[in-house]
Amino acid sequence: MFTHLHTHTEFSLLDGLAKIDALVNRAVNLGQEALAVTDHGNLHGAVDFYKSAHESGLKPILGLEAYVTGHGVAMNQRDGKARSDYHHLTLLAHTNRGWSNLIQLASKAHLDGFYYRPRMDHDLLAAHSDGLIALSGCPSGELHKALMEARGDDAERIIKWYRNVFDDRYYIELQNHDDPKFTPVIPKLVDIARANNIPLVATHDAHYCDPADAITHEVLLCIGTNSTMDQSDRFKLDGQDFYLTSEAEMRERFLEIPEAIETTNVIANRCDVSLEFGRLNLPNPDLPEGVDAITHLRNIATKGLIWRYKKPKQAQIDRLEFELSVVEETGFAEYFLIVTDFADYARRNNIAMGVRGSAAASIILYCLNITDIDPLDYNLVFERFLNVERKEMPDIDMDFADDRRDEVIQYVANKYGHDRVAQIITFGTLGAKAAIRDTGRALGMSFGDTDRVTKLIPS
Repeated sequence: MFTHLHTHTEFSLLDGLAKIDALVNRAVNLGQEALAVTDHGNLHGAVDFYKSAHESGLKPILGLEAYVTGHGVAMNQRDGKARSDYHHLTLLAHTNRGWSNLIQLASKAHLDGFYYRPRMDHDLLAAHSDGLIALSGCPSGELHKALMEARGDDAERIIKWYRNVFDDRYYIELQNHDDPKFTPVIPKLVDIARANNIPLVATHDAHYCDPADAITHEVLLCIGTNSTMDQSDRFKLDGQDFYLTSEAEMRERFLEIPEAIETTNVIANRCDVSLEFGRLNLPNPDLPEGVDAITHLRNIATKGLIWRYKKPKQAQIDRLEFELSVVEETGFAEYFLIVTDFADYARRNNIAMGVRGSAAASIILYCLNITDIDPLDYNLVFERFLNVERKEMPDIDMDFADDRRDEVIQYVANKYGHDRVAQIITFGTLGAKAAIRDTGRALGMSFGDTDRVTKLIPS
């Protein structure tokens, strides 16, 4: 059984074309039992892929195609040499520890190593290698480049380093796209792998689902590189076969190296990562000794009710009790207490703060001095913010002064742990009109012709 271990989705931004659900369906329809996703330098699609694969009965293998700096080049180095001296490396999580390390590598590559690409260096890779399987990479890999440039000593050094770090979790990766530039290197990879007793594994650099998507993918690359289809020097993949191939096609490509096909199944069986969803892992807020979160929330909210209303009416008391019962049933008391904590910090330090959205409908937040709007005065419905039928994490949207929001983030990170605070990414997608404009430019159409087509699309 063959398993694809080198696959890109739309999260290889403006490079991969395949949408996750379509890719999973393609693998299932081809009769494959497992699939890896290895997007360029990131794990943005990993959770969506994991869920989609499980729903389809496909075993998900989580990975990424890393950008690794050359030996002696630090990931924080930023100069002319550092801009181009990096290589591709395929990393797969084979245990939950490996998945945790993969997250660390991707995060540090973006935060500390980003220079044109989210890079990691060999020191970082070695520090977080536990639980990871490494494949030597595509033609842009460190080993492949050394052999293509006839640097035999460097190739041996590279293999020795990766073997020392990953032990039996290091494989020599073979790709056969019938490219006259890269195909001649395959025998050299086979020879050096066998000389060093390292397993060979066959992969296919899939960037789209079906063969018919090849031209569409070329247009996407033109959009990403700001070029046009008629440019002879534009960046493109050499060939029309970068789709998710069948097992029969892969066996045909590696007729003389059948063990490289079988190794894909060995690796698929080694990978066993289990992600847990639906359980909150909130850090514990400061609680008085012997008092649980909901009791503490009830105590401070009741004090806040008296502070707000002096002599609260029965309707106000009932509303607070109702909201607290919902919070208790949904299990989000810690979240309310954490938000109260950093809202108090902002007020103590005169940091302008505001709350927007459905959170204004909560009398709890009003009593905790997080909002300044009495929801009863405006008949605001609490269920729009939180209800027992939809037990999802409530979302208290808060705005802080632009020039001081970092202070609040730093306070939360210092208090609850930097490993427990994250910022949310937003992906910009191409709307219909923007897609047509970009496609028209990539196809070399005039602005007038493209604009006429664009105006036919309703807003």
